[in-house]
Amino acid sequence: MSTLAAGWTGHDTRLIGATVLAIAVIVVLISRVKLHPLLALTLGSGVLGLVAGMPVDQVLKSFENGVGTTIASVGVLIAFGAMLGKLLADSGGADRIVDTVLGRVRGRGLPWAMALVAVLIGLPMFFEIGLVMLIPVVLLVAKRSGKPVLLLGVPALAGLSVLHGLIPPHPGPLAAAGALNANVGLTLALGLLVGLPTVVVAGPLFGRLAAKLVPGAAPPERLVPDSELTGAEHRPSFAATLSTVLLPVVLMLAKALADILADQGNGVRRVLDFVGDPLVALLLAVLAGMVLLGRPARLNRARLTAIVGESLGPIAGIMLIVAAGGGFKQTLVDAGVGGVITSLATGAHFSPLLLGWLVAVAIRLATGSATVATVSAAGIVAPLAATLDPAHNALLVLAVGAGSLFFSHVNDAGFWLVKEYFGLSVGQTLKTWSAMETIISVVAIALILPLGALL
Repeated sequence: MSTLAAGWTGHDTRLIGATVLAIAVIVVLISRVKLHPLLALTLGSGVLGLVAGMPVDQVLKSFENGVGTTIASVGVLIAFGAMLGKLLADSGGADRIVDTVLGRVRGRGLPWAMALVAVLIGLPMFFEIGLVMLIPVVLLVAKRSGKPVLLLGVPALAGLSVLHGLIPPHPGPLAAAGALNANVGLTLALGLLVGLPTVVVAGPLFGRLAAKLVPGAAPPERLVPDSELTGAEHRPSFAATLSTVLLPVVLMLAKALADILADQGNGVRRVLDFVGDPLVALLLAVLAGMVLLGRPARLNRARLTAIVGESLGPIAGIMLIVAAGGGFKQTLVDAGVGGVITSLATGAHFSPLLLGWLVAVAIRLATGSATVATVSAAGIVAPLAATLDPAHNALLVLAVGAGSLFFSHVNDAGFWLVKEYFGLSVGQTLKTWSAMETIISVVAIALILPLGALL
């Protein structure tokens, strides 16, 4: 501690103070003033730069460069992910997955089946879209099976939430990977390694306890579908749907393996480096989806074009929040805050993985937004990534993502969605949804830290 104090300067103090003030401004603007996160992050970046002593023109330039770099690195990926999710929904492919999995499972296996359905549907879909699609399915299966709604609902929510926080191509992990210069394929591989056991603990296992904690959960009758789980007459097959969903995952994992196992000049590695690049992998998945999902659903070219176009509207806000987070990150870097944090963490021998998790937890609790927590925390710990090897860099992305899920409460829109859909009180939602989110965050970091020690 004395060594740190000896090396501490007034400039360092000013930079840390500017960071704390900027984060406080963002928190107050989002949680109290109810300002959109895009505006809050933009204003917070300005406060950071000016208080840190940057010239006004440099503050503007840093923010603009950060926004541009972030959009260039992850903007198109987010758009392709939205297109794939929309194709899956509108073609009936998502319904096919639900019907196939749930049609073969009964009784005690239903909670595990709901977690599997959520994971399969959640891979290409954003959290909010997957939630709106899955909840009617959960309510209908609960009605038909006589099982408690939370016994089935918690596993589905856990599957969606873990993917949202840890697995590319979801916006948060993509943005964190871009900010930390992490390999997306390696992040995906390690994310699955951490995410699957996390889903098991927070989903089917915790779901049993949640159903006992709130035994009388009764969703509003108007929200429970009356029909069977059958959709349009023409839908893609399960094999075609699953192939489309898993195609980008397989390509990115293949690239990550080739980078580890094959020599740099190897021809197979060069091919996999190209097709396994996230941009190419997602583009190929969208094109494959237009054929494998669109033809069986009898979607003509005009309708396919319309579906692809319609997918972009709902994610515009998310994309701009991520971009503003990139601007905030670049302002942090250019102001010199990152260097101070790096020297502090290094001098105190503090784990970068634990630091990334704690910073994300703090911002998540304050703002309620997992995306804001991810992009802001990634910007704060970004300089630490330069000192890490590729595996630990990917784990830092996961640590930040895990922290961004911690204890969703009344300042999170997801909290209110779950409360209303499942007919819960605020207290019951805290005991179930909020507890589940906390379990995900804690279990994930409990797996990430030992992985960091082993790799």
